[in-house]
Amino acid sequence: MDLENIKNYDEIISKYFDKILGYLPNILLAIVIFIVGWWIIKITTGWLRKFFLKKDYDPTLENFLLSLTNWALKVLLFVTVVSQLGVQTSSFVAIIGAAGLAIGLALQGSLANFAGGVLILLLKPFKVGDFIKGQGIEGTVKEISIFNTKLLTFGNQLAIIPNGKLSNDNIINYTEEGKRRENLVFGISYDDDVKLAKDILLKLTLEQETVMAEPAPMIVLAELADSSVNLSLRYWALNDDFWALRWHILEEGKARLEAAGISIPYPQRDVHMYAEDVKS
Repeated sequence: MDLENIKNYDEIISKYFDKILGYLPNILLAIVIFIVGWWIIKITTGWLRKFFLKKDYDPTLENFLLSLTNWALKVLLFVTVVSQLGVQTSSFVAIIGAAGLAIGLALQGSLANFAGGVLILLLKPFKVGDFIKGQGIEGTVKEISIFNTKLLTFGNQLAIIPNGKLSNDNIINYTEEGKRRENLVFGISYDDDVKLAKDILLKLTLEQETVMAEPAPMIVLAELADSSVNLSLRYWALNDDFWALRWHILEEGKARLEAAGISIPYPQRDVHMYAEDVKS
């Protein structure tokens, strides 16, 4: 190897060594940023985990939000470190944006269900074990996941409702308050004694131990209907006693009204016919 080649190698090595020395502060700073950033991510996720434990959020939501936060911070740290090394980050931002747009368009329905699931788990309009009505379906909540909610209907069928639709619909939670007010309607004939019928039904209601004393039961004349005089019997009961009490009062109320000679009329219509003289 001649002296000229050796000289060229020395110049190349010197040139790249100078470049490495020039990049060395950026490399060291990038390493420091990576170490400090990784430590901050661990501190942040640990703080979030403690926060979720205090707030008693749903475990499914907690794990998802922790994972999402962890990955988002790591991506941000990666972009910061790479930019410190002199790499243009605009291309990374463009790639991430394009990927997010493509995924969003492809998974519109799933993302709507996901967003609905997050809202349900955060706002808690109902919880597992509650009896609710949503999307025209009544049932006991069996499971709440990120994408759908499972209800066990009265007939023991499993109903799976997408969270996107459920979170944007009216939801009736029958369990939340712990008690319910019933409004039973008894129709009697126009010829019957209204006061007697009211006394019979109110006495029956007050005899039931599972009827709440406060607010006190009441019965009112609610409507003068086409075929009957409708009485509205209103009382409060705990959720656990509600259905058995309803069925008993309906059956026993009918029996006591009939025993007192008070009829429950069928729908009917009176037709009056008039004779018309026809002149020849």
